[in-house]
Amino acid sequence: MASHRKSRPTGPRVAGIRTPALATAALTSVALLSQTANATPSDDRPTLEEVEKKVDDLYRQAGSATEKYNAAKEKTSKQRKKVDGLLDDVAQRTQKLNDAREELGSFASAQYRTGAAVPETATLLLADSPQDYFDQNQLMNRLTGRQKSAVDDYVTQQSETMKKRREATEGLETLTESQSELKTAKSTVQKKLATARELLSELTAEEKARLAAIEKKKQQEAARKAAELAKQQAAQEEAERKRQEEAAQQQESGAGSGGTSTGTGSSDSSTPGTSTPGTSTGTKADKAIAFARAQIGKPYVWGATGPDSYDCSGLTQAAWKAAGVTLPRVTYDQVNAGTTVSVSQAQPGDLVFFYDDISHVGLYIGDGMMIHAPKPGAYVREESIFYDGESSIYSVVRPG
Repeated sequence: MASHRKSRPTGPRVAGIRTPALATAALTSVALLSQTANATPSDDRPTLEEVEKKVDDLYRQAGSATEKYNAAKEKTSKQRKKVDGLLDDVAQRTQKLNDAREELGSFASAQYRTGAAVPETATLLLADSPQDYFDQNQLMNRLTGRQKSAVDDYVTQQSETMKKRREATEGLETLTESQSELKTAKSTVQKKLATARELLSELTAEEKARLAAIEKKKQQEAARKAAELAKQQAAQEEAERKRQEEAAQQQESGAGSGGTSTGTGSSDSSTPGTSTPGTSTGTKADKAIAFARAQIGKPYVWGATGPDSYDCSGLTQAAWKAAGVTLPRVTYDQVNAGTTVSVSQAQPGDLVFFYDDISHVGLYIGDGMMIHAPKPGAYVREESIFYDGESSIYSVVRPG
C-alpha cells in the first residue's frame, strides 16, 4: 500500500534548519547597524548641560581676556605719552646741542681768521668724542674761559641728548610690545565670544527653552542665598543697634548718679553689612551706587568705560569716580585698591570680585545684591552676588 505521507525535501537537512537563524541574525545585524549609524551624530553632539558649561566658560575666559585687553590698552596709552614726552625732550635738547655747536663754530671761525689753533678746533668739531681732545693740556690751555664754558656745554648737551635718544628708542620698543599685547588680547576676546555665539546658535528651540529653565533655576537659588545674607546682615545690624542703646543707657545712668562722663555719647563702630549714615565713606558709597543705578539698562561692551556702555571694571571705576574716588582700570588692580572684608560684612559700595583669575567685579548695594555689567549680550543690571554660585566669589573689597 502506498504511503500518503509527503516526502521530505531533498536538500541538505542542515541548511533547512539554519536558514531562519541566519535570516534573524542578519536582520538583527542590520537593525543594530542602523541604530549605530543613527546614534553616531547624537553621540558626538554635546549635552545641553555641557553646552551651558562651555558657554559659561567661554564668557569667563572672554572676561579675563577683556581685563588683559584693558590693561594692555592702559599700558599702551601711558607708554605713548611717555614716548611723546621723550621725543619732545630730544627735540629740545637737539636744539640746544645745535646752539652749542654754533657757538663753538664761531670760536673756530675766529681762530681761523687769527690763524690760531685751527687744526685742534677743526678736529674738535668733527670728532665723535670731543672729550678725548679736552683732556689734552695743550688744547685746554689755549681756550679762554668763555670758550671752555662753551665746550663744556656742548659736551653736556651731546651726552644728555644721546641718553634721551636711547630712552626714546627703548620707549618705542616697549610701545610696540604693548600694542602687540593689545592686539593679542583683542583677538582672544573676539574668538571666545564668536565660539560662544556659535554654540548658542546651534541649539534648537526646545534646547534654548530648557537652557532658559536651567538659568531661571540658578537665579532662584541665587536669590535665596541673597535673602539669607540679607537676613544675616539685618540680625547683625539689630544686635549692633541694641549694643549701642545699652551703652548709651549706661552712660546716662552714670551721669544721672553724679558721675563725670568723659564719653561723647556716640559710638564710632559701624554695623557689618551697612554703611554708617553721615560718614564720609557712606556718603561716597551712596554716590557710587546712585551713579551705577543710573546706568542700569546700558549694554555690556568689552573695553568700554561709558557713558553709553560699560564692561564690569569700567562700570565700577566710573561709579566710584562719580563719588570722587579714583580706582584703577582693571579688576586685578581694583582688588588691591581698598580693605578686604568678609562677605557677611559687605557694605553698600563695596566691590565684589569673582573667580580665581579675578576676571569680574560688581558694586554691592546691600541685601546680597549688586549692580554689574555681566557679559556680552547682557545689560547693566541688579543681580544677586551669588548669581554664579557662592564658590565663584573671590573677595569683597571696600575702596578707600
